Amino acid sequence: MSLRGAIATWQSRRVYNQRGDCHAIARNDKVLFCVVLLSLFTFPSFAQQKIQYTDHTYRASIKSVECYNTVKQGSFPVIALRSNEQLLLAFDDLEGRSRNYYYTLEHCDAQWNTSRLSPAEYLQGFMEDRIMDYSYSSGTMQKYIHYEVKLPNQNIAPKLAGNYLLKVYEDSDQSHLIITRRIYVTGTAVSLAAELVPSNNVQARANNQKLNFQVNYGGLNVQNPYNDIKVLVMQNGRPETAQLNTRPTFVRNGQLIYNDFNSNDFAGGNEFRHFDMRTLKLNSERITRIFKDSANTVLLLNDESRNRNAYLLEYDNDGNFFIINQDGRDARTDGDYANVYFSLLPPKGLFNGNVYITGKFNNYEINDFNKLEYDVLRNRFNGVVKLKQGVYDYLYVVQNPATNKPDSTPIEGSYFETENEYQMLVYYRPPGSRWEELVGYKLVSSK
Repeated sequence: MSLRGAIATWQSRRVYNQRGDCHAIARNDKVLFCVVLLSLFTFPSFAQQKIQYTDHTYRASIKSVECYNTVKQGSFPVIALRSNEQLLLAFDDLEGRSRNYYYTLEHCDAQWNTSRLSPAEYLQGFMEDRIMDYSYSSGTMQKYIHYEVKLPNQNIAPKLAGNYLLKVYEDSDQSHLIITRRIYVTGTAVSLAAELVPSNNVQARANNQKLNFQVNYGGLNVQNPYNDIKVLVMQNGRPETAQLNTRPTFVRNGQLIYNDFNSNDFAGGNEFRHFDMRTLKLNSERITRIFKDSANTVLLLNDESRNRNAYLLEYDNDGNFFIINQDGRDARTDGDYANVYFSLLPPKGLFNGNVYITGKFNNYEINDFNKLEYDVLRNRFNGVVKLKQGVYDYLYVVQNPATNKPDSTPIEGSYFETENEYQMLVYYRPPGSRWEELVGYKLVSSK
């Protein structure tokens, strides 16, 4: 309602009040005018989204968000600056009607704070662009529209190396956010060498993996290697596992050595659980029942705790998910959605506390959408997630009260033998600059 409309409504009520004798109507009239004015100024603020500098989806109708280097599906979203590499962003809108979605990039520092640069300083081409590539679903129970965009492209390309927040929003209004994704544009000024070893802590040797590494920075103008360079290490691309190295253990001949006793010591965790939903016509691995009615329903086998004394090898995709449909030709538009039901028998001593299901499919977030409900009568945690056909990795986690971060160890266990991937990112602040650049990247696998 516009301000003119609000005043007109109030004036029409005033005419009625002048003709009547009821004072109660006049009092109600004043209340109506106040409510209308409040709605004018308060309701738009509720529609605005507070930006989060993380991988986050802001609307429940947006599903199956993928962001990866097009060289390999599901890969870490990193590309080399001024190369032919591209990132693909893809997602579905389950509301089923086309919208005007725009996107842009924002340069950030190593800790994902905005660099406070003008877009003209780090982007070439336009400052924003509209997503023009979209398709309607075909032959599915759940109707949706699939959107995707590749970048860099002829309209938008980064000029600087560094961390970038990819933002998708509606109607060219960045207060109406839809998606944010962290992407990485790297230079090649440094090289890295790394090795995975057992933890230096004797008590944690059976559970932890320690990463020792060195950075060769001969290609940079480094005035103070103890302040100018930072190295961030993540396990399986999960931000909550990240460790930021701000000072090397020591420096020698253009090399930074990081092998401190306690640094970069990661809980090995366990292999991810997984299930295969490439087809909805028959039960496959980890699926016990499939129901088809007004919607698809998939019941998974009951899960149990894996926090045991010994490691057991299981093949996984390090938390990833892949949209695949064996029932059709193009999973992007003929892959259907299903309500997937999870059930967990808690280990002894775990209670009716807060348990969450996480994976790359939900950005490893801890929130009410991913929380399981405890069934006292059956002594089980139950939950349901709406997912598109494909292959999914997942873990059960609890919230660590000391760090407020997800912790999978109480349910999944932690073992040195677990196969993990580690992403190493080297950041450098050029002399006199106002930003940090990403100057090196390396992927290390324990396989």
